[in-house]
Amino acid sequence: MPSKFSRACMVAAIGAAALFTAASAQANVIQGSLYLVPEAAAQNASPGSVPAGAADVTFNVSTPLNFTSAGGYTELDFLNSSGATNIVENTPGTLNHLMDTGSLGTLLVFSGNVSVTHNQTFTAGHDDGLTLIIGGLTVINDPGPTAFQNTTETYTGPTGNLPFTLVYGECCGPPAVLAIDLPFTPAPEPATLAVLGMGLAGLGFVRRKRA
Repeated sequence: MPSKFSRACMVAAIGAAALFTAASAQANVIQGSLYLVPEAAAQNASPGSVPAGAADVTFNVSTPLNFTSAGGYTELDFLNSSGATNIVENTPGTLNHLMDTGSLGTLLVFSGNVSVTHNQTFTAGHDDGLTLIIGGLTVINDPGPTAFQNTTETYTGPTGNLPFTLVYGECCGPPAVLAIDLPFTPAPEPATLAVLGMGLAGLGFVRRKRA
C-alpha cells in the first residue's frame, strides 16, 4: 500500500498535469460566428448589422487571422483558409453557399478578450469592410465595401486584458480577404479550472507534509 508521502507525490503529479492542461486551454483560440445576411447588411460590417438570432455557422480560430477566398469562394473554403476548427453548421447548406451572391452576403463575428497596451497599433488587410472594437472603443471603423486595402489604426484606451469584437463583411463579389493579428487571451474553460484547483490543492498538501 502506498505511503502517505507516495500518495502526496501522486497528487502533486496530478497538480502538475493540471497546470499543463490549463496552459494548453489558454492557447490563442476563440470562437467565431458566421451569418448569411442581405447584401445591404454585408455592406455595413458593424455590430448593428449582426442578426439577433443564432449564427448559421460557429467555429474556432486561432491568431493571426488569415482568411482568403483564393482557394474557393464558398463559406467553407473561406473558413478553411485560416485553419478554422470545430466548425458547426447550424443552418444546413450554409457551408456550401457562396460568400456573396448579389442578394446575400456574409458577416463574420469574432469576440473574446485581447491583451492590449495604450497606443498599440493594429493593421487589418481586408476586402470588404470591418469594424474592430476593443474595450468599448472603436479602433478600426471601415465597415463599407472596398477593394483590398490595409488599414492601420491606433488603440488609445487603457492597457489591459479587455473584451473585443471584430465584425467582417463580404459583399459585392470576390475576392474575400481578412488578415489581422490579434493578441487573443481566452480564459480557461470551467472544467479546466476545476482540475487546476485540484492540482494546486495537491501541491499545497505536499508542501505541508514536508514542513
